[in-house]
Amino acid sequence: MLQQQLLTEGKAFSTLLRFSLPFLLSNILQACYGASDLFMVGRFADSISVSAVATGGQIMQTITGLAIGLATGGTVLIGQYFGARKIAEVSNIVKTIIVVFSVLSLVMTALTILFLEPLITLMQVPLAAVSTTRQYLLICSCGIIFIVGYNAISGILRGLGDSRTPLLLITIACLINISTDLLFVGLFRMGAVGAALSTVLAQAISLLLAALYLSAKGFWYKYNNYAPHFSLSAARQVLMTGLPIALQEGLVNISFLIITAIVNSLGLIASAAVGVVEKLIVFSMLPTTAFAAALSAITAQHHGADMMTRARQCLHISIGLSLVFGIIFFLAAQNDAAFLVSIFTKDAPVIAAGAEYLRSYSLDSIIVCFVFCMNGFLNGGGYPLFTLIHSLLTTIAVRIPLSYLLSQAANASMFQIGLAAPTASLLSLAICEWFIIRKFGPFSNQKNNF
Repeated sequence: MLQQQLLTEGKAFSTLLRFSLPFLLSNILQACYGASDLFMVGRFADSISVSAVATGGQIMQTITGLAIGLATGGTVLIGQYFGARKIAEVSNIVKTIIVVFSVLSLVMTALTILFLEPLITLMQVPLAAVSTTRQYLLICSCGIIFIVGYNAISGILRGLGDSRTPLLLITIACLINISTDLLFVGLFRMGAVGAALSTVLAQAISLLLAALYLSAKGFWYKYNNYAPHFSLSAARQVLMTGLPIALQEGLVNISFLIITAIVNSLGLIASAAVGVVEKLIVFSMLPTTAFAAALSAITAQHHGADMMTRARQCLHISIGLSLVFGIIFFLAAQNDAAFLVSIFTKDAPVIAAGAEYLRSYSLDSIIVCFVFCMNGFLNGGGYPLFTLIHSLLTTIAVRIPLSYLLSQAANASMFQIGLAAPTASLLSLAICEWFIIRKFGPFSNQKNNF
């Protein structure tokens, strides 16, 4: 039988922790999945392949972020209806998500291939790495349909309170990707091309296994008993809820792309250094991202059950748990940033530049513990448009222009450029705290029940 769980029952702390742990493990595996490519080319190829995979990986991560955001919209809607025990509406949303995401995956694939050359130009890819980046992206584009499919299925299951099955799926994908990376990149020395082939193969197999697993568990049969199979009204709900979250996710990754493009203009070493540090930052934020994503699903069910006071308690627990990991990473980066960067590359100049960038950027791993969890709470609570607006504001008004100005300053250093991200996050934190107090009142006025 397929696992389903009401997240509005039991103690807030234990419910959150139990539901969040599979999210955390899934995020770790997904990061390993992406980092495997960069790790292998860093060990078995040159700086050209590192730059190509780093830059191409940022573009694919942006596409993945859009898919995750749209899927989170489905999670929120399903969670709200499931929390309110409206099973017919849940079925309607599930079937509509499958249709909508199938169409979106084809559109995203076509657009990525169509605009491949302009993307490479906009990213200011170093001339030596252009050809390799083009090959890497073209192959990875063929896997977009599998990325979207996996995230659609994961979003549906998480809305139903099942965070374990997505963990199983990403575990399989990660193991396949690492194994084929060892084969294509390590043994056959195919560089960035081998890394791209490995990624697409893993994505395809994991999605196929997901469909077979759900069929074996009777998932399709259970939700096929309710009509209709597709609803324009449900599709509108999915897109209205998911698009702001998707754009918010995309905005974060687009800001990474723009900053990568800004730094790419400083040369191949800086380009490779930023790519490596971005991977480290992704790892550092995995716990926060996991707690925030879990909180979004939990809050959605609480919103449907009209239990937002308890959801607010889950928000504060999520922030506290996230801070444990954020502070540890920050201290590790301050203690030996060069060692952390050397995990992904053996190139001494890249290690030196990356360490400098990481020392300042790592402050963001603390600040986002607050911002990401607040965004998860607001997305699940029915305010995805607000999270998009404040993210857009801080990215456009602070992070991107500040990165550019610092990169153009006399004697510009990677340390200075790295300060742009935590500065923007501080502004987001202030805006989110103001909005939550305005909508829900001071937390001290609400009864705690952990």
